[in-house]
Amino acid sequence: MPRSEGKVSKKTGRARIGVVPKGVDLAQIRGRIDAIDERLQELLNERARLAQAVGISKSAAGRVVDYYRPEREAEVLRRALARNSGPLRDEEIVRLFREIMSACLAQQEPLKVAFLGPEGTFCQAAVLKQFGHSVRALPLPTIDEVFREVEAAIADFGVVPIENSSEGTVNHTLDSFLGSPLKICGEVELRINHHLLGRMRSLADVRRVCAHPQALAQCRGWLDEHLPQVERVPVSSNAEGARRARDERDSAAVASRAAAEIYGLEVLASDIEDRPDNTTRFLVIGRKLFGASGADRTTLLVSGSGTDDSGALFRLLEPLAAHRVNMTRIESRPSRRRKWDYVFFIDVEGHVTDPPVAKALAALEKRCTVFKVLGSYPRAVL
Repeated sequence: MPRSEGKVSKKTGRARIGVVPKGVDLAQIRGRIDAIDERLQELLNERARLAQAVGISKSAAGRVVDYYRPEREAEVLRRALARNSGPLRDEEIVRLFREIMSACLAQQEPLKVAFLGPEGTFCQAAVLKQFGHSVRALPLPTIDEVFREVEAAIADFGVVPIENSSEGTVNHTLDSFLGSPLKICGEVELRINHHLLGRMRSLADVRRVCAHPQALAQCRGWLDEHLPQVERVPVSSNAEGARRARDERDSAAVASRAAAEIYGLEVLASDIEDRPDNTTRFLVIGRKLFGASGADRTTLLVSGSGTDDSGALFRLLEPLAAHRVNMTRIESRPSRRRKWDYVFFIDVEGHVTDPPVAKALAALEKRCTVFKVLGSYPRAVL
């Protein structure tokens, strides 16, 4: 087939996709690509064999969860980002390396990861972003059940939402830590794009919108403008809203494109979230603490002498300032011990083994009636 000389776009100044510039030997380029693919495959299998050898050297009878090291994976991803010179975007580099590590880890058996389901939720997307597709994802109906499955070792890890950049904290997740021995092993930040889904042909046919309360709140402005008279029905998850939109003729849902595919719905309107930077942070929960990755966060559960004691909160925070440990977040929740008694959830930069953090926490613990390190874990890479 004859080659086109190739035309240059006036907008971008680059050759149009699918058009071969004059003088380029397309067959030669394809040959080089094939050779690179062959070498890539050899290297991927070599990496898999080395990963397998690491697992065998640790414990021949060990489970896959015993070999998973989030701090090691975070280091690999950060190095990949540091040496990326394009043209692949940083997000693509991270996704590719995550999938490579996921496939290598799953050679014997996949990790079992519980998440707040059902299928098609953003929580499931967070699981895949953090662990790759070579895992067994277990959808569960409540945050409590995610905690229980991990506590019972039925699941190796769990993924639960903790806060949204627009609507704040998911209190149910915080409260679940009060009586749980689980630790935070990682965090995932996921850009949230909401879409209006349904089986109807136009917005005029929508009589109700079903979604998780957080999703409804994140799209409040758009709904006020475009569907002001439509009933808003809070449900347990966006995927549950999509199921109702599939089964109820007049119902639409606020959910992801993945939910549209799973439940056979049309996208009636795209990107209806009110803020363009709408992001949800998820926590990875497991049964033990891990080592430092070099760019970590530590989450604490603490309580002082009581709200009737003047300066109690100041005394809890003073050791952090004294040792120059940066606090990035603080939330208070009822302690469930007695009325008007509160505990504080505090995020600080650094790992518990970092000398400034270790010194600050040693001083802080002496001032607390409740002191618990919920986790020291790698900060989200992207």
